[in-house]
Amino acid sequence: MHALRRLSRQLSRPLYSNVSKQYYKSHTSGPRPSDMIPILSQKAMPPVGPYSQAIKTPHAIYCSGQLPADSKGKPVEGSMREKTKACLQALSAVLEEAGSSLDRVVKVQIFLTDMKDFAEMNAEYETCIKHRPARSCVAVKELPKGVNVEIEVIALPGLT
Repeated sequence: MHALRRLSRQLSRPLYSNVSKQYYKSHTSGPRPSDMIPILSQKAMPPVGPYSQAIKTPHAIYCSGQLPADSKGKPVEGSMREKTKACLQALSAVLEEAGSSLDRVVKVQIFLTDMKDFAEMNAEYETCIKHRPARSCVAVKELPKGVNVEIEVIALPGLT
């Protein structure tokens, strides 16, 4: 009889109740402000709106899209290769400010206003990012400041 009562009590308790409560608390409280550090590099174009150049978290660095422009915000003139290089140099500066590098990039998103520029953009991209992170490239109607390329990345924290 005692064994039956004990079994009944065990079955009425939720399995893994303590583990579930701890998991729920740790995964639903949301990020703390101290876990999200805004990054601003003087070597990259200042933001053109109310956003950060990047946000560093304990697990990733989320870089906003960088336009082909110098650190004062003046658009880079020239070929698609030169514009792509300018975007990637700006991203490199932002990642360096965050304590990382282009070698730690895990995801790239590229926006082009004309897919005819894809091959030329890709040629420069391959010279700067060799480790083949995940990537998307999409055509958009237009981009800020009248540019024809914008690149954003997600990277792991820490230098290689």
